Parts: sequence; C-alpha cells; structure tokens
Amino acid sequence: MDHQDERDAGLEQNDEDPNQKKKREQQELEALSVERVFENQEVPSWKKQLTFRAFVVSLVLSILFTFIVMKLNLTTGIIPSLNVSAGLLGFFFVKTWTKFLEKSGYLKQPFTRQENTVIQTCVVAASGIAFSGGFGSYLFGMSEQIAKQSPDTSDFKNPSLGWIIGFLFVVSFLGLFSVVPLRKTMIIDFKLTYPSGTATAHLINSFHTPEGAKLAKKKVRELGKFFSFSFLWGFFQWFYTAGDHCGFAQFPTLGLKAYQNKFFFDFSATYVGVGMICPYIVNISTLLGGILSWGLMWPLIENRKGDWFSAELEPSSMYGLQGYKVFIAIAMILGDGLYNFFKVLSRTLSGLYSHLREKDVGGTRLPVADNPSIEKEEPSFDEMRRTRLFLKDQIPASFAVGGYIAIASISTTTLPHIFPQFKWYYILVMYAFAPTLAFCNAYGCGLTDWSLVTTYGKLAIFIIGEWAGSSHGGVLAGLAACGVMMNIVSTASDLTQDFKTGYLTLASPRSMFVSQVIGTAMGCVIAPSVFWLFVNAFKDLGQPTSQYPAPNAVVYRNMAILGVQGFSSLPKYCLLLCYIFFGAAILINLIKDCLGKKGRFIPIPMAMAIPFYIGPYFAIDMCVGSLILFIWEKINKAKADAFGPAVASGLICGEGIWTLPASILALAGVKPPICMKFLSRADNGRVDNLLSGA
Repeated sequence: MDHQDERDAGLEQNDEDPNQKKKREQQELEALSVERVFENQEVPSWKKQLTFRAFVVSLVLSILFTFIVMKLNLTTGIIPSLNVSAGLLGFFFVKTWTKFLEKSGYLKQPFTRQENTVIQTCVVAASGIAFSGGFGSYLFGMSEQIAKQSPDTSDFKNPSLGWIIGFLFVVSFLGLFSVVPLRKTMIIDFKLTYPSGTATAHLINSFHTPEGAKLAKKKVRELGKFFSFSFLWGFFQWFYTAGDHCGFAQFPTLGLKAYQNKFFFDFSATYVGVGMICPYIVNISTLLGGILSWGLMWPLIENRKGDWFSAELEPSSMYGLQGYKVFIAIAMILGDGLYNFFKVLSRTLSGLYSHLREKDVGGTRLPVADNPSIEKEEPSFDEMRRTRLFLKDQIPASFAVGGYIAIASISTTTLPHIFPQFKWYYILVMYAFAPTLAFCNAYGCGLTDWSLVTTYGKLAIFIIGEWAGSSHGGVLAGLAACGVMMNIVSTASDLTQDFKTGYLTLASPRSMFVSQVIGTAMGCVIAPSVFWLFVNAFKDLGQPTSQYPAPNAVVYRNMAILGVQGFSSLPKYCLLLCYIFFGAAILINLIKDCLGKKGRFIPIPMAMAIPFYIGPYFAIDMCVGSLILFIWEKINKAKADAFGPAVASGLICGEGIWTLPASILALAGVKPPICMKFLSRADNGRVDNLLSGA
C-alpha cells in the first residue's frame, strides 16, 4: 500500500503544470539568492567605495604580503593564492577601525562589502608586483651574482633601486588598459567563471552577513593565533643561526646521508602553511620530483664524474652536475608550459568560437547535442541586479585605448635607456601583440583558472633573445622582454579576475580599476624596496647554499643563454636527457588529460621540476602540511574546510613577516648568539679532540 501511494505521488509530481513548476523553481532560486540578503542595503557610489581607510589598510597589508611573496620568490618560487588572506585581514582591520569609531561616535560611513573588495583588489595588485616584477626570476637573473653561476658571465646588469622602480612604472600599467574595453564581453556576454575571483567574492559576501561576520571573527582569531606562533617560532630559530649551516633548518631529521642529498625537514612554518593551501597532488608531485632527481638521478650522474664532465670543475659550474640540474629542470618546465599553453589556447579559441556563434543565433547558453534549439533563460534577480550595476559606471573605450598608447609611447622611449640592448623596435613589436596575448591569457584564466604568465615570459625570452643575438646583448634583451611580457599579461588577468569579484559583490568597475591602479603603483615602490632590503641584509642572496638561493633566477638566465647560444654550452648527454624529460612532461600531461577524473592522481611535471635544482627539503615541509590537513579533514571535515585556509595563512604570514625584523637586525650588524650544528660521530670526535688539544 505504501509503495502504491509513493507511485501515485510520483505521478502527481510528473503531471505538475509546467508554469507551476517554473514558478516553484523560481521561488527556490530566490530563497538561495545572495542579493536578496543585501536588497535593503544601499550600494555606495564608486567614489564612496574608494575610502581613505581602505587604502591605509591596503598599504599596511601590501607591505605584509610583499614580504611573504618575496620570501617565497627567493626560496622556491612556489606562491599560493593569498586572496583569502587579503580579504579576511582587510575585513578584520576595517571592522576593528569602524567599531572603534562607532563607539566614539565618529563613524560617518559603514564598512561595506564593496569597500572590502577594493582592499582585496589593491593588496593583491600590490603584492602581485613582487611576483611579476621578477625579483626571484628574470630581474635578479640579470645580476652579476647570478651571471657568475652561468656559462655567460659578461652580460649582466646589477640591481639598483632607481632603475627597478622606473622599469616597473613604465611596464606594469599597460596590461590594465589592454583589457578594460573587453570587461563586458568577458563578464556579461561570455559569463566566464574566473574560479578564484568567484571564490573570493563568495567569501567577501559571506563576511557581510550576520552569520558570516561571526564566522569571519573566528577565522581571524585562528589566523592571529597561528600568526603569533609562526612569528615567535621564526624569532626562536634565529637565536641558533650564528654561522653558516647553523640552526633548526639544518636538522638532519632523516639522517646525515639523506641530509647531504637535501632530504630533511627544515621546520619552516611557511612551507607547512603552503602545503595546507596547495592541492595534495602539487605537494606529492614536488616530493616525487625530489626523489627522482636527488634520490636517484644526481647520485648516478655524480658517479660519471670524469667521464661525462671534468672532475676538476667547481660544484657550481654549469659544465658539471649543476648544468644537468638546471637544464633538465628547464626542459620539464618548458614541456609542461608549452603543453598547457596550447591546451589553454585551444580551449580559449574553441570557447571563443562557441560564444561568438551563440551570439549570432541570439542565445545565452552553449548549444548541446540533445538540445540544438537554444532557449533564452530568464535572468535571476541576482543576475539582473549585478548586470545593471556593473554596466552603470562605464569606463570609456577611448580612455583605455588612449591610456595604452600613451604609456606604450613612454615605455618605448624609456626602456632602451634602462637596457641599451633592448632596442625600441623590439618593444614596439611586443606592444603590438601584447593586447592579443593579454586577452588570450585573461580569457583562458576565466575558463580554467590557469594563468600562463611565466610561459608567455619564457616565450619572450627565446624570441627576443634569438632576434638580438649574443653579440648584441641577447641575454639581457631576452630577460627584459620577459619582464615586459609578464607584467602586461599578469596585470591583465588580475584585473579581469577583479572585475568578476566586483560583479559578484556589486563593486563598481571604476572602483576596481582605480583600486588596481593604486595597488599597482604601491607595488612598484614597495616590492623594489623590500627586495633592496633583502639584497643588503643577506649578502649571499642567490648562492646555491644560501638561505635564499633564488633558483628561478638561475633558471631564467640559463634559458636566456640557451635562446641566444643554442645547445653548445650543455655538458655531455645533457641534451639527450633534456629531450627525454621534455617529451616525458608532454606525455604525462597527455595521459593526465586522457584519464579524466582519474588523471588527478597523475603527478604534475611543472611541480616535479621545482626540486630538481634546489632539493626536496621544502617538499617534505609541504607534505607535512598536507598530512596535517588530511588528518584534520578525517577528524572534522567541516571545521577543516572552514578554518584550514586561515590556519595556513597564519603560518605563512607569521614567519614571512619575521623576515622584516631579521633583515633589520642583519643590517644593524646584530648577530645571533648561538650556532647549533649537527655532526657525525666521527666529526664530533675530531672536534672534541681539537678543542681538548687547544
């Protein structure tokens, strides 16, 4: 009888009137509507979204995040997304500010989600310059310090605060103007998802609901707790680093033999936090890459010393083992980068074709095989409100085009004075193609959340370096071209991400653009200043044995040399191994894509290549972070999902900001009081005998 009733109920549901069904679905959608929650709140004008307090908080957070990004840049080059941290800390600081003013009776303007979005945009733009500015890659790769570690030691330009700031100001704003005219096409017409921008918007929206504000306070409390722990842990470790190879970072946790091959846990709270944010497969890939290279390949190649390369060479010589480490890593990075470049490009062109074709037939959805006739969906309340406000404050196309031409003209005139090898006609050709490449990257990022900034930069190295040639400073010209391309493409994709975030939080496109411009200007001053502090505080910056080895600087410089000189400088069998690993990177990616969902278990070649040069010690830290998160998720998944990013951000930020007082102490000549070293039993016996003899 019960089963019959169920069947009758099912039949009644199936016979439901289509209009009633549509009405019911509409009611369900309205119940889930985000904008219904904020319906009674007035949306401030674009000028009121740009508050003084927003930019004061942005300046403080920009300095904080620039130190963090700079440290990551100069150690491994792995930089996780800091959008969540920026949004969370922005909310915390301004909420504290407004609460104090409210109690004092001086609060004139409440804190809105639009202002929160402005802060997040400004901070990410400023700290992004620490990455696209090339302080751990192409720009530092121009220095004499890095040139001494490469086959070509003649073509270099040492960093100086003046020319670095000038260079960044003339190249960092072009990308912003190149995509402004296409904002409606990207966000409204094509409805690109921009996963990171969308996630940030949902986070900011949630902060400004009563329930979300309570959760945000708890998250900030967790972040503050682990920030304090991480900062104090960095301070505590400093006391034991009085000499070279001293301190907890040199602890041979897996034994002395493993330590010699870079297998050890270095007690870095930063990389434990990075491991908690990065996907599991990224962390596992870096560890596998470290085991393959330092556990297997390098010891085997080392045994061929005297046969494959001269036994008399210095350990840092590019004609010896160091050459295999660098160039095989470059081969894997290029293989992975080129595969993903063509994959994203094909998806971009395919998606673009589908969108244009769909536009021609007047639809709003992509056609599917079993539904060839495209029906126009009724837009939801959220979509109508967001679209109306997004289109309200227009940025004239003439302003964007005029701005691009003006800045390109200034840049074309200025850059040859900074880099005489970088001729004006190289720059002119790059600026002619740059808007197209910026659009491709921004569109691809909207589809896949994958920005190919470094790949475009590497292509510029090879094209301009080959064009200039070795006799006309091709190495420096190639590295400078890399900088120009990376800054244009990076800022373009960042701005379109911010437009998406602004669209979902009702922040005006004008306030997003102004915030991005101000953040970029802040970054052009803050990032070089922080880098200059590192250069002066840590004299061994860029050395393989340094606390800050800057591995990507060596990689980028050798790419430039490879583009100019060809393969003649490679040691024996190195080219063959490069071909094998280049092909393997493409094959692994192909298998990964062909397997579909199962492909998520296949390692990522780009991540595998990172420890080839610097060693797997940081990968062990990251895997510890993954293990902590995995156990936490097993115990309480909801709590891990809610507080995991906040805990990870606290670990990253605390030790990251410790580099500021550590740099100041180093500049002041204050040295730690203790050197903690770890010796084998035999070495310890010799030291004891020496001391007793003395």
